[in-house]
Amino acid sequence: MSTYIVTGGTPLSGSVRVGGAKNASYKIMIASLLGDSPSRLLNFSKISDVKLVADMISSLGANAKLMGERAYFVDPQNFSRFSLDSDYGRASRASTMFIPVLLHKFGQAVVPFPGGDKIGKRPLERHFDGLIALGATVEANGDLITVKAERLKGTHYKFKKNTHTGTETLIMAAVKAQGITTLENAAQETEVDDLIKFLNSMGGKIKRIKSRTIEIEGVDKLHGSIHKIMPDQNQVISFACAAIATKGDIIVENTQAKDLLSFLEKLDEIGGGYELGEYGIRFFYKKPLTATNLETAPHPGFKTDWQPLWTTLITQAKGESTVHETVSQSRFNYTDALIKMGAKIELFNPIVNNPKETYNFNPDDVSPNDKHAIKITGPSKLHGGEFEIKDLRHGATLLIAGMIAEGETILNDPENHIDRGYERLDELFETMGANIKRLD
Repeated sequence: MSTYIVTGGTPLSGSVRVGGAKNASYKIMIASLLGDSPSRLLNFSKISDVKLVADMISSLGANAKLMGERAYFVDPQNFSRFSLDSDYGRASRASTMFIPVLLHKFGQAVVPFPGGDKIGKRPLERHFDGLIALGATVEANGDLITVKAERLKGTHYKFKKNTHTGTETLIMAAVKAQGITTLENAAQETEVDDLIKFLNSMGGKIKRIKSRTIEIEGVDKLHGSIHKIMPDQNQVISFACAAIATKGDIIVENTQAKDLLSFLEKLDEIGGGYELGEYGIRFFYKKPLTATNLETAPHPGFKTDWQPLWTTLITQAKGESTVHETVSQSRFNYTDALIKMGAKIELFNPIVNNPKETYNFNPDDVSPNDKHAIKITGPSKLHGGEFEIKDLRHGATLLIAGMIAEGETILNDPENHIDRGYERLDELFETMGANIKRLD
């Protein structure tokens, strides 16, 4: 357990370098098991999700070894088990990503249902339907999923709704399947493209033939490769929102503006300052912020992971803003704490003509308590308080809120959620002038 004691009121200044993307790094580690020789993977963030997946790989008989500060060597050659321990399911969203690897190696896979952040149901039928189309059988028994296939065969499959992890799972399943697979309505996230780039460097034949359509020509063998993990956009957004909300001025290194266009467009709307350069991106406060409306969407839209961070920033904007969450079923758990800190936030369900088309989650899974939009009236003068961190983005959000607030904010993180996606986030903020003490 970690406890963060945050004293607010200090503008951030200086520079910070982001590490490799969480949502690309651990998936590429798993994909490297598809090769018949070791891979060398670079630019990792030192986060607990990466360490957990390395442990999962080792539990299967393969070897994922940290080499230096930010590199992992993954050797698949002693891969010997087709089942993952059930304990890994509770702790990680990665379990289902092992299915295609285990199928190609053993013809069967037994994995636990995935855990991760509590942001609503994760519709795994989008993964399973695609695996079935490739020739697999899928059976759910209690907390375990059993999948079998002697040899996967190419198919034409269209996702009913966008699914980031589902797209990656089927790419990994199809890359060594017999024949050609075409995936329609596939995810466009940049992390998906990073996975495609890595698999192609291993000898895969994968290409985007048009928007949201991916073609995979199956190959018999893949070899190890060297790959640099893309920068973590969620880390960039966290630092950017913190800098502008505290009226600071920072430079974020190792980032790519092309991956952040929807966020930069919204900064233009509210008057947030940024400057693009070869070094990275400078984010700064330049004038009082003004309200705007936002709707999350799959990439290239405004990502659902950025929404809690954005809401914390927009509490400091003048006027009435709205945020409409269309990707995740339940992602406003953090608002209770912000309201207690003084933010003027009202939850509501907007009028939507066609929910099944508008929302990327399954509307039938929604409970009466789930709200899909919030109204924020600002600017709000936040004050400190004591709260328990519920998930990864909830923790980063309240850490930023504590830096804005007057007085002292105490954040208890009993499961070290923040460490799942950030590398000692408190220390990085401290180097830029934040007043944060961490007690482990």
